[in-house]
Amino acid sequence: MTTIIILNGISSVGKSSAAKELQKITQAPFLHVRGDSFLEMLPPQMYGHEDGITLNRLDESVDAAIEIHMGSAVRRLLMGFRCSVATLAAQGNNLIVDDVMLDATDQNVYEKILRPFAFYFVGLHAPLATLQQRERNRKNRIAGLAKWQQKRLHEGIKYDLELQTSKMDAADIAKKIASVFKI
Repeated sequence: MTTIIILNGISSVGKSSAAKELQKITQAPFLHVRGDSFLEMLPPQMYGHEDGITLNRLDESVDAAIEIHMGSAVRRLLMGFRCSVATLAAQGNNLIVDDVMLDATDQNVYEKILRPFAFYFVGLHAPLATLQQRERNRKNRIAGLAKWQQKRLHEGIKYDLELQTSKMDAADIAKKIASVFKI
């Protein structure tokens, strides 16, 4: 049976690293489907556009949270991303999905479209200080995004497994996921 592991977590929590390690150890091959790959499809003019992605610094402090707003074009893109997960699975592909579900509505979409498959939600967590340090260390991260996401990202989402990425490295996270879901 086709299996889908959905990794949900704040930017810089370690979803991609865990997914890559998981691919190395699963019994059957698993594709790594990254939500970021879909966001990279947006044309540059959609950044800062009301139908695309706009960012808003919530105050003037050095460590201010950065609020993200996704307009209609981005919402359509993300729905296409999630529907593509179901399409890939329908062809018999096992998947590790790397997503940032902002609320339970996103989880409900997955639950509806993935009904024919075995799918599991894995919540990845880390303390805000750890996430902020990772944002600073990575050149491709927006400082302040983790702070905004932390207050809302996991709210209302039900997980089959939750892990602290600050206490385990990516290889250990992968081993735990593979063990729990027997993949």
